[in-house]
Amino acid sequence: MSNLSSSSGASSSAGPASASDIRADHWVLRLAPAAARPYLRLARLDRPIGTWLLLFPGWWAIALGDAAFNAGPSWWLYLYFGIGAVLMRGAGCVVNDILDRDIDGKVARTATRPIPAGEVSVLQAALFLLSLLLVSFAILVQMNGLTIALGCASLLLVFPYPLMKRITYWPQAWLGLTFNWGALIGFTAATGTFGWPPVLLYLGGIAWTLGYDTIYAHQDKEDDALVGVRSTARLFGEYTKPVLVLLYACATALFFLAAIFADAGPAAFAGILAGLLHLGWQIAVLDIDDGDQCLKLFRSNTTYGWILFAGFCADALIAWL
Repeated sequence: MSNLSSSSGASSSAGPASASDIRADHWVLRLAPAAARPYLRLARLDRPIGTWLLLFPGWWAIALGDAAFNAGPSWWLYLYFGIGAVLMRGAGCVVNDILDRDIDGKVARTATRPIPAGEVSVLQAALFLLSLLLVSFAILVQMNGLTIALGCASLLLVFPYPLMKRITYWPQAWLGLTFNWGALIGFTAATGTFGWPPVLLYLGGIAWTLGYDTIYAHQDKEDDALVGVRSTARLFGEYTKPVLVLLYACATALFFLAAIFADAGPAAFAGILAGLLHLGWQIAVLDIDDGDQCLKLFRSNTTYGWILFAGFCADALIAWL
């Protein structure tokens, strides 16, 4: 199953590639007490890529807001959003595993996950989920009222997401709606206002997510077809590259517009252009039938996130100084 919130695909148990998706050698699991390890695996703390991709739109928006209002760096917001991304990504993974527990138990790659393996009961997982949400809410209420309202509204996207792959070929679009909500929250948290910059940043993030998660989903398209999971990888097929051109061009154009409406300076636009080169490289080298390469290209989007973040941060610092 292609599912970024869980950052693993489900392979059929028939083939040689059906190894478990648990990384028992990860330092997070090695250092944690034995009783905590199933919960850390449930929250995917051993696989941070999903957390980074959830975090970047929020960080971009904070930096863009700082630049737009000539404010100093919002250091505390960056910290809060970092912790919040870990917690909310974990919450999304727990929801996914509760809903997918019967499917996960039937395939080798996911059968050793904590719930189907019997290490964590559904009730224990639900209580863990509640604890993640409560701590997230405790962080959220430190912010202004508009940000709190937007943060609470994000739950309307988080909970239905795991079901989308069963009812539509566009689960990546719902993922985009969910993972980029931080663009709206980050800007309002930094500025106390709403407007075109966060909306355009949000829309651009959705196009970006559609692109990178389509690449990711190509790892598991054959197995997805066997178990009836839908994805844009299966939908686009051999037309994936031209579609990625459109998606990444759209994302770049929307990020440019967001920077224009925020009255950003040259550093922000330089970052967006440098990011476009990285996205172009992804498309140029992509082989949709090479699962290992698809995974590497998907993970390279953390580099893209850092490139844009560096440009927005540099612009904010220049405006402040």
